[in-house]
Amino acid sequence: MSSRPFTARGVACLLCGIVLCIAGSALAARPLLYIGVLLSVLPLLSLLFVRVPRRRGEVSRHISTDLLAVGETSKVSVRFDLYAPGIPRGRWYDTLPEAVHGDASGEYPDETRMLHYELEGVRRGTATLGPLVLRTADPFGLAQRTQAFGQTRLITVVPQVFALLPLPTKVGAAGGTAQTRSTRLGQGADNLIPRPYASGDSRRRIHWRATAHRGDLMVRQEEEEASPDAVVVLDRAASRWARAEGPGAAPDALFETAVSLCASAALRFVQDGYSVDVLDSAGVLLGALRGHEDDRDGLMVALASVAPRGEARDLRAVVGAAAPGPLVVITGQLSDADADRLSTAGAAAPMLLAAGATRGALAAAAAHGWHTAAFDSGSDLADAWAAAIPSARMTHG
Repeated sequence: MSSRPFTARGVACLLCGIVLCIAGSALAARPLLYIGVLLSVLPLLSLLFVRVPRRRGEVSRHISTDLLAVGETSKVSVRFDLYAPGIPRGRWYDTLPEAVHGDASGEYPDETRMLHYELEGVRRGTATLGPLVLRTADPFGLAQRTQAFGQTRLITVVPQVFALLPLPTKVGAAGGTAQTRSTRLGQGADNLIPRPYASGDSRRRIHWRATAHRGDLMVRQEEEEASPDAVVVLDRAASRWARAEGPGAAPDALFETAVSLCASAALRFVQDGYSVDVLDSAGVLLGALRGHEDDRDGLMVALASVAPRGEARDLRAVVGAAAPGPLVVITGQLSDADADRLSTAGAAAPMLLAAGATRGALAAAAAHGWHTAAFDSGSDLADAWAAAIPSARMTHG
């Protein structure tokens, strides 16, 4: 990494030395010439002092959270093993991407090799953290040296998640056409129901406790336990959202809000016991949540890099033949004609949340059975969600 070899003080010292050398020679004033030579040589000696020593370093970073959410703060611990003669005098700083913000700099420590700072997620996406930069100077502050050490570290900033209200219990029960069924095995599982032995049953499935209790040969019948399905669709068709003007342009604030709402809705359904499929408007599966922590992380990583693209498909083709229970569609600019063609796909509780919808679009969608609400980048997503929640009376009435 290149940098200016001299500090402002060093440049001033060198220029003064050159001027005094010229003046001393012109005026035949040896004292001025001596001082000029000294001021000219001193920055060069300082440059040799900071540039000649060979240095190498090893850097390892530990971040307190694997996935950093927008608005969340994480602590970073950096172990910096510097192999160099003596202890350099200078400052260190870690190179931060635009996705995070923090004061990742400080004076190089004399005793410890550990450096600490805090990061705050400011922009959703995947970026690199590092390299670590050490800027040192000579004792007079005339020359400087800037070096980069260690490898970069990948950091993922995921969308912010907001607390949302649960759906009414009867609304959730209406979505009993579940696609996902799970069989739990193990001692004491309530869904392991013994039944009489039938010809062809494997002897490995014999339920010995039930056999001893009833006196007849019994086997395990693994009852499939259905959990109600929910589907969340993020409409990321390019026509729904504002286009970024350049590669370094700020992201569309409305789309960022929509991604946060998508993550919040999916995790809300998981908390309520649903199996959740998160799809985009083209039918691409962004995440499948089945109650495991890895499922959540996988969804958040997928949403960290999602961007507007392509065109939307018919919602019935996206959702599939079997109607889900709760269905949430999160979209952007929605015209009256688009809303009039938007099918609920037979969902028990269809919810439409739109940013930038026209005046009559939400009314047209509501006429087709949607429970609608509008949101924008500055609105409270919890309020928009609450406005779109169907009541049990409306669902069953």
